[in-house]
Amino acid sequence: MPGSAETFLVLGGTAEANRLVAALRAARPDARIVLSLAGRTTTPVLPADCAIRVGGFGGSDGLAAYLTQESVTCLLDATHPFAAGISRNAARAAEVAGTRRIALVRPPWVAEAGDRWTSVACLAGARDALPANARPFLALGRQHLSPFAARPDLRPVVRMIEEPEPPLAFPAEIVLARPSADVADEAALLARLAVTHLVCRNSGGSASFAKIAAARELGLPVIMIDRPPEPAPPVVRTVEEMIAAIAP
Repeated sequence: MPGSAETFLVLGGTAEANRLVAALRAARPDARIVLSLAGRTTTPVLPADCAIRVGGFGGSDGLAAYLTQESVTCLLDATHPFAAGISRNAARAAEVAGTRRIALVRPPWVAEAGDRWTSVACLAGARDALPANARPFLALGRQHLSPFAARPDLRPVVRMIEEPEPPLAFPAEIVLARPSADVADEAALLARLAVTHLVCRNSGGSASFAKIAAARELGLPVIMIDRPPEPAPPVVRTVEEMIAAIAP
């Protein structure tokens, strides 16, 4: 329950959010920390020593009400760089509730020598950028796959943590696994599956970069979906910067 101690609400679902909770607990041992998750994954990786809240708030108004009711001291937005709607709601809710807010946005990936990137603005652009009869590895998450149903010529591969429910709207080879941080493992997977293209969003960060490095190693073209605009400031780039920003 709310009390006199500081209360931090962390909007999570990312590796950075989990690290932030751990760093926040070390920096503020007496604080109340609540980690909010959207609930898309039934078996998420969770940090220790915090309260977990699963599910939406009901838009910016619902979040503003939660911030007030729970006496939240600071709202820390550590959501995915493509969760633009959530970040907009967080900014509006914090303004309405008069709660301090800081966004943690990891830097995007930048193409290097050997990369064969085609940058596109959206999922439909990624779909249309694939040549006929391609076998793309769709590293997108199940909620972002529906546009590819319009390309029956493709022979896609999809990696998921859990079996899709309901089933996908188009035929695809499904790999049930979490992404590997090992470039050799990712390269072996792409080669074994005879993948011709990698399709992904420019999420940035190290947690899922191995597939990008693997595509470079194999000389595979990458269809890279550009990020939406960043959240309103203040914005930090690392967990360490976030902890420094909230220092008393």
